[in-house]
Amino acid sequence: MKKEYDFEKMKFKRNPYAKKLKKQITIRLDQNVIRYFQEMSEETDIPYQTLINFYLRDCVYLKKRPITKWKKAS
Repeated sequence: MKKEYDFEKMKFKRNPYAKKLKKQITIRLDQNVIRYFQEMSEETDIPYQTLINFYLRDCVYLKKRPITKWKKAS
């Protein structure tokens, strides 16, 4: 390995898979949910959006479903 590299001569390529990895969306969350993940973010030094994604990914992996009872409109 060289002691020094000339990065000026390097050609950088963008990751061709980056767009496939994540998709930007808009989602409405309760303030207390955001605050919960922001506080956890401060404790763990992991961005809160990443923590939310980790949790949701875990839900997908474990096939978790929320327990809800909706009343049908009559």
